[in-house]
Amino acid sequence: MNEQAPLRVVVCGTNFGRFYAEAVLAHPGYTLAAILSRGSEASRAYARGLGVPHHTEVDRLPDDIDAACVVVGSSISGGEGTALAKALIGRGVHVLQEHPVHLDELTECLKLARRHRVQYRLNTHYPHVEPVRAFIQAARRLTARQKPLFLDAATPVHLMQPMVDILGRALGSLRPWRFTDPLALPAEVGTQPFRLLQGVLGGVALTVRVHHQLDPADRDNHALHWHRVSLGTEGGVLTLADTHGPLLWSPRLHVDRDDGRRFVLDGPGAGDLGLTTTSVVGDTGTFREVFAGLWPQAVGRALDGLREAVADGEDVLRTAQYDLTVCRIWSDLAARLGPPEIIRPPAPRPLPVGELFPARSAPAGARGPITAPGSPAGTGSGPLPLSQASGPSGAAGAVELSYTPSAEFFDLVATEHAAGASAPAVARALAGADLSYGPVLDIGAGTGLLTEAVARARPDAEILACEPATGMRAVLTSRVFSDPYLRPRVTITADAAPELELPDRVSAVLLCGVLGHLDAGQRRRLWERLLRRLSPKGVVIVELMGVESPLVLPEARMATARAGRHRYEWWFSGAPDQDDPATMRLHTTWRVYRDDEDVPVRLVHDSYRWIPFGLRQVAEESGLHARLLPARPGAPPLAELTRQPVATSPVPSPRPVLP
Repeated sequence: MNEQAPLRVVVCGTNFGRFYAEAVLAHPGYTLAAILSRGSEASRAYARGLGVPHHTEVDRLPDDIDAACVVVGSSISGGEGTALAKALIGRGVHVLQEHPVHLDELTECLKLARRHRVQYRLNTHYPHVEPVRAFIQAARRLTARQKPLFLDAATPVHLMQPMVDILGRALGSLRPWRFTDPLALPAEVGTQPFRLLQGVLGGVALTVRVHHQLDPADRDNHALHWHRVSLGTEGGVLTLADTHGPLLWSPRLHVDRDDGRRFVLDGPGAGDLGLTTTSVVGDTGTFREVFAGLWPQAVGRALDGLREAVADGEDVLRTAQYDLTVCRIWSDLAARLGPPEIIRPPAPRPLPVGELFPARSAPAGARGPITAPGSPAGTGSGPLPLSQASGPSGAAGAVELSYTPSAEFFDLVATEHAAGASAPAVARALAGADLSYGPVLDIGAGTGLLTEAVARARPDAEILACEPATGMRAVLTSRVFSDPYLRPRVTITADAAPELELPDRVSAVLLCGVLGHLDAGQRRRLWERLLRRLSPKGVVIVELMGVESPLVLPEARMATARAGRHRYEWWFSGAPDQDDPATMRLHTTWRVYRDDEDVPVRLVHDSYRWIPFGLRQVAEESGLHARLLPARPGAPPLAELTRQPVATSPVPSPRPVLP
């Protein structure tokens, strides 16, 4: 195999496997060749949406598959993942298998891989998640300077195998290791969610607290917390507060004493009093950002490790000694703990930070987030300001849009979303479309992220980009004028829906983050005008926020970005409009901080109106046939509408894309 050629990858499983598929699609050096699953309609529809074949048997896979991601539970989880991995190895396919895998099965797979001259890797996943990587790197720097004195770790029982891997990487070694049995608790104490073990790992004193309860049907949602690790030296304690960050550095408290044993608070010997008690390192984000960014990126790193091993032709048994030790330690811990307590609790109610710390709430008029169409998680110009959305003129009125104040921040977070989610989905939807009938119409083009994506995906396309908001249009115009590839093909207008000026013929239409600005009459008028001009084979792509009825959206921080010495935070919230219960008032705030200060140096507020409804209603109002496009987990729903029925299941009612 040419090591420069992309690896053709099959992803096995479409639950957590979707993160693997997204990683394969997003990372260079890989081609998603197929999806393999048991054959549910959801899996088949997912494969169709990605434009790849779906298979239910390993023997039916094409012969040109290079690698497989086995994201199906192994036998220890009651699944057939390891049997599937063996079958793939037997066909000469390199395999990356998702944890957990029992020691005996890992050994069998490694021996089989050596026999067939392929690579096999166990992926514990979480050591590749960026905040954990940052912790591991900082821990190695710390232990290179000072001797580690203790490790304190906490984990849910189903993520204990990755925890062992995290600790081993942080210390640079797993040996020597040994553990004591957990202490038996008196009956009068009652049921305890945690069990405690102590011992030594890599020669360092270790305490492990394990949440030893498990809902077999829903492990993740009922874990009390995820990985938490503290590594102590004489100089201080480095802490991973959560699998998804942040990191904490707490220098050792040490104050000199005078001859009277009193603290020296001034002068010589008081220099360390200037140290910050605890420094927070790294930004935290939303769970949506975990699903959309951190997890696919982590899978990509694991894939790169497999690819490097393939290129180097490493001895799979020799390089897997560390993984085998991880499994031995995990097996020993599991045996000492015994079977976890089986629980089936009701769904938890997560609390936003504002309920505990009201002072963190946004100032009046600056209430916080949601993946609002057109906001940084979307790609259009965003919900209409109140001044524009009210009155008979609605979205087509002559009132100047006031979205300009926040336009300067839009691309700080929208660029990553567009590149990793909406742009690839739109490009795939337009890949086979006939665009010779007329231009592609991008209504509510915002700063032009999708405009640019369409232009690069389809060099034959002429594009009409319509953006009424002055600030957004300024960025769009700059993007087009500065790129010789875009400038000859993109025409920019200041038109707003529904009364925008339209060409006589249109090949395709983008309505991303737009329709919720329009009331029913305005949407009807827009569809009438578009359908008279749309090609018989035309495509309309619609993005909504995934909210079908008004609801309360608690304040939450949606994204964080840095530029120079400034940190930018985007906050968003929403609630039913008191004057019109069928609509929502959405409030967005950008907060700009200098360095790591806690008080913002700038606050930029906007308030908008949005009419919530679902993709089913879009299909009904337009009279077009709709199918949901595959998107990375946590991203706003995208749908493709055509005049002809599509060979897939009807558009389901999407789950809200909300914090």
